[in-house]
Order: sequence, then C-alpha cells, then structure tokens
Amino acid sequence: MPEFSPASSPARIFAAPANTFPPLQSHKTFRTKQKLAKAQRQNRPIPQWIRLRTGNTIRYNAKRRHWRKTRLGI
Repeated sequence: MPEFSPASSPARIFAAPANTFPPLQSHKTFRTKQKLAKAQRQNRPIPQWIRLRTGNTIRYNAKRRHWRKTRLGI
C-alpha cells in the first residue's frame, strides 16, 4: 500500500499555485486604482486607421496582456 503524500492529494491538484498574488481588494488605494486604469487603457488593439497609414509596419499591439495569463504585479 503506497504512503499518503500531500503533494498527490486531490485537493492539491486543484489548489492555486503558490506564486499567485492574493485577490485584489474591493477597497483600493487611489494609486492602485490609477495603475489598474492605465493598464486597462494600454491593453487594447491598435486602431484600424493606424494600420492603413502609408509605410506602416505596425500590425498589432505586441504588449497586449491577457487578464488570466499575465498578472500586473501590483
């Protein structure tokens, strides 16, 4: 009979990784709110009229961020 190890327990499989940040508070400081607002403004595709300009080499926003894949680190 194999020994029980906490690393292989079913609860450990679905637990959040240890390196994730705590959930964001509902009461935010003004500085945190400003950083979130700036990140939200930056996280958008480039306008279509920029792609249509003559001699344009920009095709997409290379710094686009997915809310679940990459954290802001605030």
